Amino acid sequence: MPIDEIEVPKELREFMIGGAHETILGQKNGANKQYRYGNLHIREYDDKFLVHTDKIDPRKDPFGHLVYDAPEILIGIACSILGGSKIAKLFLKNNKSKNSTVAATITSSIIAGYIGYVATKKAKNYLE
Repeated sequence: MPIDEIEVPKELREFMIGGAHETILGQKNGANKQYRYGNLHIREYDDKFLVHTDKIDPRKDPFGHLVYDAPEILIGIACSILGGSKIAKLFLKNNKSKNSTVAATITSSIIAGYIGYVATKKAKNYLE
């Protein structure tokens, strides 16, 4: 749980801010549902709500939200593109078959993207 996240137990009070909309934007982190109200990101679990404020509302500025609030996703995508393109060039340079090139490109993209995402997420959590 990030430092700036507030936990509201449901046993104290079940609440929902009027005007909050259920959304798919954001990482659910095991939540049943998630809502957005401006810059507020609310995750609903069986026994609690976790609430935090994003710097930028992803519904208004998706790219800005990725840069300031979720850089791990942006870096994961960049690593995926770079990793896949490097492997594709290597396979094409060595005259490998198209099927093996496509399979290697997809596999390396997934692995590189995941490593970039996880490493950035750990660094972000460490710095918070």
